[in-house]
Amino acid sequence: MELYDRILTGVSDDPRPRGRTSADPAFSVSLERGLRILSAFSGDRSVLGIADLARAVGLNKSTTHRYVATLTKLDYIRQDPETKKYYLGPRVVDLGFAAIDSMELTKVAGPLLQALADETGFTVSMGLCDGPDVVYVDRRRSGRRSSLAMDLNLHVGSRLPAYCTSMGKVLLAYKDPAALRQILDRTDMARRGPKTITNREQLIAALAKVRQSAVAVNDEELAPGLRSFAAPVWDRSGEVVAAVNIAVHLTISPTSVEALAGRVEPALRRTAGEISRRLGYRPEA
Repeated sequence: MELYDRILTGVSDDPRPRGRTSADPAFSVSLERGLRILSAFSGDRSVLGIADLARAVGLNKSTTHRYVATLTKLDYIRQDPETKKYYLGPRVVDLGFAAIDSMELTKVAGPLLQALADETGFTVSMGLCDGPDVVYVDRRRSGRRSSLAMDLNLHVGSRLPAYCTSMGKVLLAYKDPAALRQILDRTDMARRGPKTITNREQLIAALAKVRQSAVAVNDEELAPGLRSFAAPVWDRSGEVVAAVNIAVHLTISPTSVEALAGRVEPALRRTAGEISRRLGYRPEA
């Protein structure tokens, strides 16, 4: 409990001042270090050892180990019993969900996504890009208890690969070329459905078409029988910050892709456009 008390009181066992500590007595050095340790787990660095963490936060291994031990006891970090390395624990996930719930984007989009689900009878989702993945930040099912409703066993916080999902293709399509290359370098373009695009150049060509039409289609690329349509959400700066999709299974609507697109795309575009407008986006004349 000694280190936990230090975190609460801001008392440091390292006399070297960092950041605002010497000028701001209200600034907790220990808390700042704990948060830096948590922040070190990002991108490809999701599993780290003590030496890796010590280098990342600029502390010696002994001091780093004490912070990590406390964060582990509090369930912010967990240790793999075999490798002895660490990864983020469930308390961090809870904080992430709380942050998602407080985001302007989800507050603005929530009612509109629900209205779209009720209008079409299909499940509607919104996702953000996190490297090669799409992270679900909202998911709405139709209030109409009909045969059109379905459950893909996804929820807020779920991740899917971007390259073979409609929301992912929308989010990738609006990346600048350098950022897109970096993401694709980290993407294992494995076959997941009968129509998965597994060739990088073919995917880039498909993304160019998405950028032209502002709608992406997933026709059994993620899983057999699954189709979805997605449109971009723009913020006030003109950046694509999210994507909205409608997911449909062939067992629910066994029509052609073209027929299904004609049915859902107008409402999808309208909803994504209204979310963008409420975020301050104003398209150029």
